[in-house]
Amino acid sequence: MSVEREQGPSWARDNWPISELDDANLGLDPTQATLEEVKEKVAAAIQQTAGASAATDIDVQKAADASIRAMMLIRTYRVRGHLAARLDPLGLAHHEFPKELTPEWHGFTSLDEKVWLGGVLGFQKASIAQIVGVLQANYCGTVGVEYMHINDLEERRFLQDRVEGKDAEIHFTPEGKQAILAKVIEGEQWEKFLARKYVGTKRFGLDGGESMIPALEAVIKYGGQMGVTEMTIGMAHRGRLNVLANVMGKPYRAIFHEFAGGASNPEDVGGSGDVKYHLGTSSDREFDGNNVHLSLVPNPSHLEAVDPVVLGKCRAVMTLRGDKHGKTVLPILLHGDAAFAGQGIVAECLMMSGLQGYATGGTLHFVINNQIGFTTSPQFARSSPYPSDIAKSIQAPILHVNGDDPEAVTWACKVAIEYRQTFGRDIVIDMWCYRRFGHNESDEPKFTQPIMYDAIGKHRPISEVYSERLRDEGVIDGDWASSHQSEFVAHLEEEFEAGNDYEPAKADWFGGRWANLTVPDEDDRRRNTGTAIEPDCYDKLTEVLTHVPEDLDIHKTLGRILKAKKKALTTGEGIDWATGEALAFGSLVLDGYQVRLSGQDSGRGTFSQRHAVWVDQKTGEKFIPLREMRTGGPRFEVRDSPLSEYGVLGFEYGYSIADPMTLNLWEAQFGDFVNGAQIMIDQFISSGEAKWLRASGLVMLLPHGYEGQGPEHSSARPERFLQLCAEDNMQVCNITTPANYFHVLRRQMMRDFRKPLIIMTPKSLLRHKQAVSNRDEFVGEGHFFRIKSDLNPPAPTETKRLVLCTGKVAYELMDARDEAGDEHTQIVRIEQLYPFPSEPLVKRLKEMTNLEEVVWAQEEPKNQGYWFFVDPLIEQCLADAGHDMRPIYAGRPPSASPATGLASRHKKQQAALIADALGHSATDTDK
Repeated sequence: MSVEREQGPSWARDNWPISELDDANLGLDPTQATLEEVKEKVAAAIQQTAGASAATDIDVQKAADASIRAMMLIRTYRVRGHLAARLDPLGLAHHEFPKELTPEWHGFTSLDEKVWLGGVLGFQKASIAQIVGVLQANYCGTVGVEYMHINDLEERRFLQDRVEGKDAEIHFTPEGKQAILAKVIEGEQWEKFLARKYVGTKRFGLDGGESMIPALEAVIKYGGQMGVTEMTIGMAHRGRLNVLANVMGKPYRAIFHEFAGGASNPEDVGGSGDVKYHLGTSSDREFDGNNVHLSLVPNPSHLEAVDPVVLGKCRAVMTLRGDKHGKTVLPILLHGDAAFAGQGIVAECLMMSGLQGYATGGTLHFVINNQIGFTTSPQFARSSPYPSDIAKSIQAPILHVNGDDPEAVTWACKVAIEYRQTFGRDIVIDMWCYRRFGHNESDEPKFTQPIMYDAIGKHRPISEVYSERLRDEGVIDGDWASSHQSEFVAHLEEEFEAGNDYEPAKADWFGGRWANLTVPDEDDRRRNTGTAIEPDCYDKLTEVLTHVPEDLDIHKTLGRILKAKKKALTTGEGIDWATGEALAFGSLVLDGYQVRLSGQDSGRGTFSQRHAVWVDQKTGEKFIPLREMRTGGPRFEVRDSPLSEYGVLGFEYGYSIADPMTLNLWEAQFGDFVNGAQIMIDQFISSGEAKWLRASGLVMLLPHGYEGQGPEHSSARPERFLQLCAEDNMQVCNITTPANYFHVLRRQMMRDFRKPLIIMTPKSLLRHKQAVSNRDEFVGEGHFFRIKSDLNPPAPTETKRLVLCTGKVAYELMDARDEAGDEHTQIVRIEQLYPFPSEPLVKRLKEMTNLEEVVWAQEEPKNQGYWFFVDPLIEQCLADAGHDMRPIYAGRPPSASPATGLASRHKKQQAALIADALGHSATDTDK
């Protein structure tokens, strides 16, 4: 047991980081104490405990030195003991026992040596053998704990109290152990039953990770005991059907019905539906008299994409309940090991966990660690020892646990929910298991992992391993497990037969908070919803939006802006875009709706246009005028988001599906930044209703417009949204007046249905002299106009050329037309691109009896923008109006880049397309 002393720490160094000695019983602040102070404290404790029989001062100092070295041995186990834990059920993850965990490393030459250690009853002696035995039991068993990276001492001690000490073993009652075994058996037999009945069918089974089932039951049970009444779960494929059946309580017969090709919803609902292992459900479970509502959120094959959706949904529920700290609402995210390490959305969600506008009171992360991703081994899938290492970025504790020990997995979940409820922070459970079959049941895993799958083929199922353990403990007799298995399989056979006649009774759609909403019909979509406000509401908002409290020292430029705003509102003339928006937000709050605006720099606005938040120039305190209108009930919330598109947009989408009574807006800093969130748009926003019957009223604000700012800040890629438009799935608008923007926002909430709303918001039009509105457009009988008229139009019968367009180019076209003295060209703005306003357009076209030419003008290149979407629609409108002609394109030629980066070239291109649209001069523009 000898070792060269210099390999261990040098105790003579006074600058040894004493903060590493985390012992609660010394009565010292470890971040402040010096090594000498610790020695003195330890020596005094030894002297006091030993009393008159103590040896000389030199012996006390030696004892103090030994005590501190023992403390460092303990601390090393706390930091690195997990490296020696028995985590891999297959035994393939070979690690040398860390030498720093040996007594020799810390200068002890005999296991029989006794040292003084602190305890709740004062200092007492223990042998090194006793200390190491307890430490290995605590930190090197089937649970490995990582928590010493946490700065907060209270959190560390909370976890130490639960994992450390000679009495810190995992304890369950005999009944508790039987319940755990029962759920493991049910999880295993469910997978085997599906494999027998549906040979070769993909199900992404949980085989090898069934300990997760009793563990999730423990989360529900203990969470309910600690005040959680609603849990929202997000997970990918593996084990999803098992969770749906054995945790969520979805009827087995319903799942068998879907396996047989039946729909998950009544036939009259419509929609595309989705594969079984993408679907979600909701249910209510009761444990010990505590009711918990469970919701499993549907998700696509894009791994981890559901994570921010779950978080946003939980945040909405918290807000509705007035639960500021999330004590009653728990997000649970189930991850695969490769996805947790490899998907950037995981880091974005972890980053949001502690932010004021996005926190949910802590998320319980459960990693199903297959030790493989599809066919990729860990050493090729990540650069860190564990898949969970990314969670250290937010100082989340990590409990590694062997999946072959269902008691340990269940215990880890119990500790996790206690920690989350106590500290309101994320925690991670990393369950090491294996995937008994390939990535799906039709794969051959031995193509790429022959050694692993040889071991898996020889490895006994979890139920056999655990049943044998409980028989040895006398908890069950020899027939208990087989009897429970037979009863459960018989029940599955009954449910399988019942699945033949099963029919969904109702759609999992408009219930709960959505009870007063419905699916729109065609008349609903065409009807003009009255969205104007009363004069007293307008007057109240004028005061709220322009009044500066006497004790608030605002920026002088903001002062000038507010004076101009007050003048416009008071005179009722020249109301700009930001003011129209503020009127919409404020009036909706007064009507009883909540408003939540989230995005990068949304408080001020990217272009210094909004100023929804006023900052005191002396104190830095923030003042939000629209919050001053109400002291209770709905309110206005504006959040400057983290620098994320994918995660934050997903969060806001999740918020919108949980609370249809909130006008929920996400704003991109520039419209093109939305491409960083394309997965959310493709998989959730555009298709969630068709696939999963999940409606959303989310509004996306995307600054768009060609002002010569280069390819990166010109286009919000409207063509991508229009390509996704079908089956009335969402709305796409490019609005040109503050009043129309005001009305479309109010329309979003005042109809009895919800659809995502995509708005190409302006940049230069924010301060354009013509892009203003008057008071009477907000007050009275106004509504949203899907089509906007020319500011100076010729009579319909005098119109020979009709230029259709959308967005800011309309003002440039009208200016050029008027400057040229053209009296036969009319410019009509299409404010809503989808659903396309065919009815009002046909009506106008019928009035233009002398029409000779119809042009579609756009700033975007021909292969981008709106042309390929509107071309057939305009042609149909012309036919319906009795005009035998096709629309002509006027705009930039096709381009790989959205825009030029040269201001001079932009100017020439812009002039050419305007001239081409108006027919004022020849151009080379591709038609």
